[in-house]
Amino acid sequence: MFFVDKPYVSEFVKETLLENALPVVATTVAKSLGLKDGTRFLAEDEAVEQARQGRVPLLYATSENCIGWIAEHLSFTGIPAKIELFKNKLKFREMTRPFFPEFYFREVLIEDLATVRFDDLPVPFIIKPAVGFFSMGVHKVASREEWTAAVAAIRSEIDRTRGLYPEEVLDSRAFIVEECIDGEEFAVDAYFDAAGAPVVLGIFQHVFASGYDVSDRVYITSKAIIEENLAAFSELLGQIGKVAGVRNFPVHAELRRTAAGRVVPIEVNPMRFGGWCTTADLTFRAYGLNPYLCYFSRQRPDWPRLLEGKAGKLFAIVVLDNGSGIEAKHIRSFDYDMLLARFEKPLELRKVDYHEYPVFGFLFTETAADNFAELEWILRSDLRPFIKTGPTDAHSNLKGNEEPT
Repeated sequence: MFFVDKPYVSEFVKETLLENALPVVATTVAKSLGLKDGTRFLAEDEAVEQARQGRVPLLYATSENCIGWIAEHLSFTGIPAKIELFKNKLKFREMTRPFFPEFYFREVLIEDLATVRFDDLPVPFIIKPAVGFFSMGVHKVASREEWTAAVAAIRSEIDRTRGLYPEEVLDSRAFIVEECIDGEEFAVDAYFDAAGAPVVLGIFQHVFASGYDVSDRVYITSKAIIEENLAAFSELLGQIGKVAGVRNFPVHAELRRTAAGRVVPIEVNPMRFGGWCTTADLTFRAYGLNPYLCYFSRQRPDWPRLLEGKAGKLFAIVVLDNGSGIEAKHIRSFDYDMLLARFEKPLELRKVDYHEYPVFGFLFTETAADNFAELEWILRSDLRPFIKTGPTDAHSNLKGNEEPT
């Protein structure tokens, strides 16, 4: 059964649900999200009863906002406990300690941030919410001065993001401090099948502007990225799935691969693929593979066939986060057309109400491998050239939320 919730459900997901009669749990929020006429809704009590009848029910959520409903209504399935193993980064590190016994991490409560002994921390390190989402509250620290600045920034971010997501998704009461993992970062959509074996449905390299960049601006996928990492990532996910004991369980994993080839998990997000319907939707755009259907029909991708004819092409997700330093209340409009003109082959633009969320939208692109410069440019842009300030009409240029280009 399928759960949909805020902040976003894509047209591709809506079409997938309708055309394949996938059952959607009819929560109050789900019924308000504009799903297509004819979508197969499942009453909440019926969903609970079906879960009771299935040994390990097939569940998928477009948003972690659904975790609260699952915890309240489906505790008898054992799934909420599995979700907590992954969603809580401290519990996840404890679970994977046997594979990485030397890895440093510790919990720091929000009220203790100002009194932590900096000399006791492994510089450089990462600090982030123990339960988090979308790189919110994530900072890399390499000096005492940067630690002071990070603590101040965290307090400001807490005030700015309060109320955007429920506590099951973003909880700023506790943080995890952990050592930095050197190497290239990747995002992986996958599911564990009925036997607990991992099935990889997409691999994206998370590209950064610098060693201090922790933003989600650009993710790329390509034939080479998938071929070079599929075996190693599947092996690590298999180890994690075995110790977690999960079955029929979708995940969005974030991993790093060191120069020596060792694969280390950053985190594994439960019950979903990439947030805001991004990675799974672009996988379909890029390779013709529908990850949602793969999971619900328990299929394994035929990657050699899917990657035919894809050499020399990069497919990217560009997250247009508001890193301009300009508060949304001062932004009159964002010039999406001017932005699109900078790209070789835009595939789809998804506008977001930047007065509600700190992001202008999401852009899917296809780029020739020898034109990576256009992705490097957007990676470093603060987006100020596309912002017009002045008296605001909160929805002035958000008409046409999803625009194929």
